Amino acid sequence: MDTPKIAITFDDGPHPYYTEQLLDGLKERGAKATFFVMGKQAEAYPELVLRMHEEGHLVGNHTYSHIQLGENNRETFKAELVRTNELLSDITGEEPQYVRPPYGSWDKSFETELTMIPVLWTIDPMDWCSSDVKGIVSRVTRKAEENAVILMHDEYKSSVTAALDIVDILQKRGYEFVTVDEILFD
Repeated sequence: MDTPKIAITFDDGPHPYYTEQLLDGLKERGAKATFFVMGKQAEAYPELVLRMHEEGHLVGNHTYSHIQLGENNRETFKAELVRTNELLSDITGEEPQYVRPPYGSWDKSFETELTMIPVLWTIDPMDWCSSDVKGIVSRVTRKAEENAVILMHDEYKSSVTAALDIVDILQKRGYEFVTVDEILFD
């Protein structure tokens, strides 16, 4: 029987302290993750983006400033994606293919214009608005299933603590943590 795969993703980073803790914890556990980084954070902490890439995590685009796509800012939104792609490409040597649009707002035409694949989520524990580690862990582990995509954020201490607890619990249940491309295209 195949090992069930699950993806844990982190938006809004990298954070200078918590992302490093998270990367250490993922490395200890042999777990892969996907990081949807903001351009302004990548610009501030390129060494963390490079570390993500070098340790086998997928680095995706989360716009430059966490702009929400609206009716009147399509070109600005697109420009932020392009700027962030250039930054990430300079750091990792690879053009990002995956994008997590802030708030899930997306324009399908960008997929061909920018050759980018939007990645949403199937489990959202609302970790950005709660510091209740046990609650976050419970919300994820109750809904966990094969090929689920977990949405989390790597700029909160409680989220990083919860994420590593989630990895421990789900690995004990037999799950393998993979990057989102393995869920989407395998």
